[in-house]
Amino acid sequence: MGSYATGVCIVTTATAEGAPIGLTVNSFNSVSLEPPLVLFSLALRAMSLPIFQQAEHFAVNLLRREQAALSQRFAKPLADRWAGVDYYSGSIGGCPLLPGSLAIFECTRHAVHEGGDHVIIVGEVRRLHWESNAEPLVYLRGRYGHFVSESD
Repeated sequence: MGSYATGVCIVTTATAEGAPIGLTVNSFNSVSLEPPLVLFSLALRAMSLPIFQQAEHFAVNLLRREQAALSQRFAKPLADRWAGVDYYSGSIGGCPLLPGSLAIFECTRHAVHEGGDHVIIVGEVRRLHWESNAEPLVYLRGRYGHFVSESD
């Protein structure tokens, strides 16, 4: 699967006390247009899995090319991933949103499914923000990159 290029996202939610939670994922997909459904998956060993399984809301921050360092930060088990990171609260459930993201999908939980050594979380998109002129951050064979069209 490492030979399949993917986009990179930071999925976020907030605890019941309002503390921001987030981690880097590259397992993000569109599921349905009507209703608008998306999914991401988390490993069973992910420390934040119980929080995401119970969260009524989450946000998917699709990263742009310039955000590789942010992706790396949220991929590591740091004591406080949010220290020094700018974010604002979304209007759907107050999830942390990362400014400068290529797109942000604010979602309500639709379903949670078991999937081998992962859990698949499906959300209904309630609000969408996007930057039309930004390039996505791409992950392939353990490295970050960007998309170059054949016409380039």
